[in-house]
Amino acid sequence: MSEERTLCGANSYVQKFYFNNDEFGNLPEHIKQELQIMCVMFTEENGGIITLTFDRDGTLRFNVTRDDADVLFDDIGSELAIRKIQKEKEELLNNLELYYRMFFLKA
Repeated sequence: MSEERTLCGANSYVQKFYFNNDEFGNLPEHIKQELQIMCVMFTEENGGIITLTFDRDGTLRFNVTRDDADVLFDDIGSELAIRKIQKEKEELLNNLELYYRMFFLKA
């Protein structure tokens, strides 16, 4: 596998949440809800677009983008918010990586 797989994401500009049900639909509902809350809260507080993707090695990556016209977006604040999420949700994120490696990479 050489591509990234998107797990979920939220967009503050169109106020939408996306979950990749085609590939990750078998995750428990409470995990999906926790991911939704995490992503939506991030975009509510920081703006922009956040996506969580698995890279080819199974590492879960936080990707943040913003609209060029969004002058209120704070790059530093968003980085700090991601670090906070990674610390507070460390167990969840580690378990998601383990799940991905077991079911997608068969490692």
